[in-house]
Amino acid sequence: MTNREKPDQEPISAELRSPLAYAVAERDRQTIALVRDAIARGDVLLAYQPVVQTTRPDRPAFYEGLIRVLDESGRIIPAKDFIESVEITELGRKLDCLAIEMGLGALLENDSLRLAINMSARSIGYPAWMKALNRGLAIDETIADRLILEITESSAMLMPELVSVFMEDLQARGVSFALDDFGAGYTSFRHLREFYFDILKIDGQFIRGIARDPDNQALTKSLIDIARHFEMFTVAESVENSQDAEYLAQIGVDCLQGFYFGVPTVRPPWSTAVPSARKTA
Repeated sequence: MTNREKPDQEPISAELRSPLAYAVAERDRQTIALVRDAIARGDVLLAYQPVVQTTRPDRPAFYEGLIRVLDESGRIIPAKDFIESVEITELGRKLDCLAIEMGLGALLENDSLRLAINMSARSIGYPAWMKALNRGLAIDETIADRLILEITESSAMLMPELVSVFMEDLQARGVSFALDDFGAGYTSFRHLREFYFDILKIDGQFIRGIARDPDNQALTKSLIDIARHFEMFTVAESVENSQDAEYLAQIGVDCLQGFYFGVPTVRPPWSTAVPSARKTA
């Protein structure tokens, strides 16, 4: 009898068949464990990065609060190193809850702050996240007008009808919305028309080195035209040098974000509080 004919033989998993698949799965397991342990310890915080006005680069239009976790040694781990592994899990929803709670707390602490917080469309149906959002908005009537919720293009496209209704309700209360990483995914322009985002953030892959890249210049100009057509403010992400900043100003981008204007920091200029129980720097 061949192996195929043995009914009681367990199939070989993809991880065992492919060393690469095993390595990827093991990395994801380690990442999930790192995030789970950080949440259990309370080692989650926001790093704040300025988004500046193109015409007044010395004056932030708003800040973006970027989720961070600490590993056991206290090292700060950026979202890009873990978010893909946890995005579709319960940990992703817990991180969204912590992000909105911390963001609303920062808005309450500083009444002149305008702040963008990232969220997944999956959190719209997560009761704990909605409870945290509504509780925060009820504390201070000015908070809604100073809160921006960022949803990635890929996340919005998962459930466009739900996102559209959610946005309409929150915009009526004063909250603004930004479409993050625009151009990186597969936006349906029909849905873009229905969403009514307030801000469109152009993905950094089109922005890095744009002053010397004719292809990215053409693509970015097209994205700016789309934003203008739908009456959305534009933000160029990943601006890393003066040449790119000057070019983006020339073609009419409204705001700029990137290391050239400020790196994300867990110690924002408006706060003197220690950002973590670890008293991390």
